[in-house]
Amino acid sequence: VQLVESGGGSVQAGGSLTLSCVVSGYTYSKYCWGWARQLPEKEREGVATVDGDGITRYIDSVKGRFTISKDNGKYTLYLQMKDLKPEDTGVYYCGVGFRYCENTEGPYNYWGQGTQVTVSS
Repeated sequence: VQLVESGGGSVQAGGSLTLSCVVSGYTYSKYCWGWARQLPEKEREGVATVDGDGITRYIDSVKGRFTISKDNGKYTLYLQMKDLKPEDTGVYYCGVGFRYCENTEGPYNYWGQGTQVTVSS
C-alpha cells in the first residue's frame, strides 16, 4: 500500500491550498480515509475524516475552513484548505485503514510520507 501526498507549500495567512493523496494497493473505499497533521513541537493530530457513506468529521479548529473529499474512482483523497492561519503550519499526512471512522483520529493502518504546509502572517 502506498499513499503519496502533494499540494503542500507556503502561503500567506488567508490563503488557500488543496492537498491531494493518491492511494495505490488499497481498494477499500468503504473504510476510513482521512488527514492528520503534525504541528511544530506537537504530537500528530487528526484533522478530518471521510467514510464510505460520505460522512465527514472535522476538528473544531478547521471547521468551516477545510473540506475533505475523495474520488473513489481515482483512489484520491483531497483536503481543501482556505482562510489558512499561521497555526495551521505543519506536516500534513493522509491515512487509510481497515475500519470505519470512529472520530477525527481515524483509525488508520497506512500513512503517507507527509507534505509541508507553511502559513506566514
